Amino acid sequence: MVSLPAQHSAFSRRGPVVVIGAGIGGLAAALRLTAAGRDVTVIEAADAPGGKIRQAPRAAGGVDAGPTVLTLRAVFDELFAAAGAELDDHVTLHRQEILARHWWPGSGPLDLFADAGRSEAAVRAFAGPRAADEFRAFNARAKTLFDGFRAPVIESAVPELSALVRTVAARPALLRAMAPGRSLDAVLRRDLTDPRLRQLFGRYATYVGGSPYRSPGLLALIWQAEAGGVWAVEGGMHALARAIAALIEARGGRIRLNAPVARILTDSDGVTGVALAGGAVVPAAHVIFNGDPRALPLGLLGSGIADVAPRTRDAPRSLSAQVWAFASAIDGPALTHHNVFFCADPRAEFAALERGETPDDTTLYLCAQDRGFGRPPPARERFEIILNAPPLTGGRPDPEEFERCHTRTFQTLRRFGLTFADSPDRAALTTPDQFDARFPGSAGSLYGQSPHGMTAALARPTARTTVPGLWLAGGGCHPGAGVPMAALSGRHAAEAILKDRTSTLPSPRTATPGGMSTRFRIAARAPFRSSGS
Repeated sequence: MVSLPAQHSAFSRRGPVVVIGAGIGGLAAALRLTAAGRDVTVIEAADAPGGKIRQAPRAAGGVDAGPTVLTLRAVFDELFAAAGAELDDHVTLHRQEILARHWWPGSGPLDLFADAGRSEAAVRAFAGPRAADEFRAFNARAKTLFDGFRAPVIESAVPELSALVRTVAARPALLRAMAPGRSLDAVLRRDLTDPRLRQLFGRYATYVGGSPYRSPGLLALIWQAEAGGVWAVEGGMHALARAIAALIEARGGRIRLNAPVARILTDSDGVTGVALAGGAVVPAAHVIFNGDPRALPLGLLGSGIADVAPRTRDAPRSLSAQVWAFASAIDGPALTHHNVFFCADPRAEFAALERGETPDDTTLYLCAQDRGFGRPPPARERFEIILNAPPLTGGRPDPEEFERCHTRTFQTLRRFGLTFADSPDRAALTTPDQFDARFPGSAGSLYGQSPHGMTAALARPTARTTVPGLWLAGGGCHPGAGVPMAALSGRHAAEAILKDRTSTLPSPRTATPGGMSTRFRIAARAPFRSSGS
């Protein structure tokens, strides 16, 4: 929480709330606030809610072109319960017996399961008894990390180093598990002798847009989020966003689509509303910005809030991606809902990404979206394939990106025996520059700031900002990237607004050169096309 000088006055901010961006963080905040009786309007530039949870229209039906993994279901059970609803009454979830199926050049598949005993048995059959013993110990350490840091970091609105120190001091087992000063790769080299398993669990760094060679060992806890259960959503992940949006409206909130926001308006007391691209003004006592926080210090939403989240302007960015979304008949190995095809040399893969280059030999994640529902898939199945790519800060867009990505993707899969009857066209591929256009200020990064460094988890902006009435939500702020993390950020923003009956405010801002105070701090900028995280 920001401490301001004692001479500043206070007043009640009980007016309307405007949420910029209908990503999962913005939707989660809006639902909680609407259920609490607040006047809430969600404003979204796109033609559908969801933000990064989006679908691409195809002849075979909508194909998810964003997040595909739903974990930490309890976050969403609690979100719907806060609105007096049951999650299962609004979406149909299918718990996946197989978390993911993994292949390596020359070996595989290896299935990991929601049941730890079955995963251990699978590892034993795949890599031998020593690997199984190591996996069991690694799984226990990852669970220790997850359980130990869930409250002081993930669920804390403002994580503090002092709280982490107290947590570790009270639970000494956490110290060995978190391995201070060690990268995730170093922890895996300590714990796992089979290089394929190190590559498998090192991939979890990419869930927050990082490299296992530079991300802290603490990120081993991400495995436990997945080990706790993975669900496939009937109708795709976008069905979850639509369900939350529908419940917001059922509880009296409003959602305005196809409405780009140009600026956040402020006066000497804080936010006053938002200006839409068409010129209309929507008054607000509170504004929740559910976009990439970096857009604010870049001035993309006006000069009055350009001093918010200043660190994000120049902080290193997390990874981007090249994402295919298409439908085709296939031939080849048996797939499950979530599949991973590993490259031969992960160190070379991440070294290329670090240089701002897309690797020639890369790991591919493939979501077979019509599998995992207890019924045979159709003849033409829907697929999403994701390749890691550097953010635009690391290099320039490649004019031959489509051709290179097409070759890289489908030649790799052919080597694993997987072929597609239909070759996807350019419209099926989303690239880093397209992500940057969809999510302004992001530089194409899908996960906000880089997770590299031992204290990266403490460096993200939190819900509260230095501008009274302005709040942040989404994967670019605390507690981080991923669908459940973004939903938790929305909870943090909503709870702060509901608890913040009065706001301590700065004294009037500097007058304009002409001597008159500026009521609306409006910068002459192009409209901000907000699609939240």
